[in-house]
Amino acid sequence: MELLHGSPSDLSGRSEREKRTYAFLDKLGISFERTDHPEQPATSMEVCEDVDAILGVHICKNLFLCNRQKTDFYLLVMPGDKPFNTKELSGQMGVSRLSFGDESYMEQFLDLHPGSVSVLGIMNDRERRVRLVIDEDVLKEELFGCHPCENTSSIRFATKDLTDRILPALGIRPVIVHLEGASDDSMK
Repeated sequence: MELLHGSPSDLSGRSEREKRTYAFLDKLGISFERTDHPEQPATSMEVCEDVDAILGVHICKNLFLCNRQKTDFYLLVMPGDKPFNTKELSGQMGVSRLSFGDESYMEQFLDLHPGSVSVLGIMNDRERRVRLVIDEDVLKEELFGCHPCENTSSIRFATKDLTDRILPALGIRPVIVHLEGASDDSMK
């Protein structure tokens, strides 16, 4: 793996969702670095550690969640090393019970598949069915790391570009939460 600047010059073999992601970032003039790792898709936070070393940033944990009735959907972005606590987030969101959302809804609303969940997938949510939730610790970092909607590449860009350019371009106002990440029902 090596650190590369910007979009790939050759997009052959890349998925449509990844191509859309690069086109979106380029349209906004977002400067970013990337590393490609097709031999080792980042399917877990453990695999992301190698990617983190190349990018010099921690890839965030992105969790697709829903309420019990499967009528409200959320994309939670939080530090990769912080345990997820459903009760803590449910309390802050005023939702009686949160659980992981079904893969079919994730694909339908965000055009993402498990292991490739990324905040950038929110650009595919044309009907605004998914509410973006960000742990405030993510926003304290200078750089932000994520997948370009595929887990065979990873990118980094300024966190300020996420909050001041990317999300406003999409008309997204995230819910900011403060997660401690400790309790009996935490999930990694």
